[in-house]
Amino acid sequence: MRRSLAGVALAVTSMVALSFLIPLAALVMSLVKEQGVSAAQQRGAALAPVLALTTDPDALREAAAGLDAADRLTVHLPGAGAPARSKAPGALLERAQRGRESISQEVPGGWVCLQPVVLPGDEVAVIENFVPEAELTRGVAQSWAVMCFLAVGLIAGSVLVADRLGAKVVRSSKRLAQASRALGLGDLDARVEPMGPRELRDAGVAFNAMAERMNELLAVERELVADLSHRLRTPLTALHLASERMAGTPESARVEAAVCELETELQAIIAAARTPLAVGPMGQGLLGAERPPGGGAAAAGGGGPSSEVAEVVRRRTAFWAVLAEQQDRSCYLDVTQEPTAVGLPDDDVAAVVDALIGNVFRHTPEGTAFAVGVRRTAQAVELVVEDGGPGIPEPDRALSRGSSTGSTGLGLDIARRAATATGGTVAVTRGPLGGARIAVTFALAAPPPSGHRTRLARRRRR
Repeated sequence: MRRSLAGVALAVTSMVALSFLIPLAALVMSLVKEQGVSAAQQRGAALAPVLALTTDPDALREAAAGLDAADRLTVHLPGAGAPARSKAPGALLERAQRGRESISQEVPGGWVCLQPVVLPGDEVAVIENFVPEAELTRGVAQSWAVMCFLAVGLIAGSVLVADRLGAKVVRSSKRLAQASRALGLGDLDARVEPMGPRELRDAGVAFNAMAERMNELLAVERELVADLSHRLRTPLTALHLASERMAGTPESARVEAAVCELETELQAIIAAARTPLAVGPMGQGLLGAERPPGGGAAAAGGGGPSSEVAEVVRRRTAFWAVLAEQQDRSCYLDVTQEPTAVGLPDDDVAAVVDALIGNVFRHTPEGTAFAVGVRRTAQAVELVVEDGGPGIPEPDRALSRGSSTGSTGLGLDIARRAATATGGTVAVTRGPLGGARIAVTFALAAPPPSGHRTRLARRRRR
């Protein structure tokens, strides 16, 4: 923008300067020429009274030298030959003598002025004053140089002013763009100082008001989610009391463990709801933040949270295996023994596993088998959950929140956001068991520093 404004100022100022310079230069040259010719005519008119008094050549030369120090003033007497320094053509002299008219005409090398003077006896003498070309253009070059210098200064000044104004506009525009980009990447404290032209100042004020309003709405939403989650504590208390009354029965320990697990998850939901957004990988995924190349690997390599997918899957599958046994479901687990660190905390990975296995229990009849597997590739970890149910008729639509018939779509949406947070993907296909096959790919986290690996090995040995 600065270059465009400077170019416009340069073009406009140059056109204005040229529109004045060209006529002014011609006028200066015409005035100088007119002044030289007028001075020559005045010198000739001043010598005319001397001819009325005497025609002595010596006296005339002395009088001409007094009037013209350059000795260009010449007198053509009747009957005398043309002086050696005469520049006037013979035809022009004869015309002035016979016609008795004053002649001012351009000749080779300059300008000649002829002034006829009538002498006693009706004879005519002609006073010639020659003005060389150099005298007709004296001072023109200097005047043109001054005008050009002023024009260049005017153009440079206008371009400089336009550039300064453009720099101010560009600076305020860049700051507004940077603040908008930061807000889009999840920095809810991003603000801009209104500056620049009035329109950009208004835009900055509107941006700050929008950011403040967004923070207010998000705070209200977080409190609403926390309040709704808190209301679930009442039925949880009733479940606790029911489990206590069931004390001594084979099911009491299992029910109490399930209730404790549910209470732990509910407490985590309330804490997460009251935490500012975009503080973790899943929050960044929700806000659509751009991940660095390598996804979760880059994030974890920079000191972010990480977890072992294989360990989390074993733990959560063991939890669901108890319920699967009650419903006569066959549960198969195939987990790799290789390291499976990804750039997500354990809670986020556990939420993905619970969402996918929970979908199996919700959307397939009792007795339907399911399998859970974790595989390691060169740059990713793949979590696969498949079942022997009817499958998913519209896989692409199932990945959209709330678009599936009879389902909220939250389970697959949680998996999609977690995979996106690490730079991975989610694929919905039909598996070998005949039902749905959900494959969630997480990018591997960068390996920890060597010192960290040594401490981890020692801890495992202990």
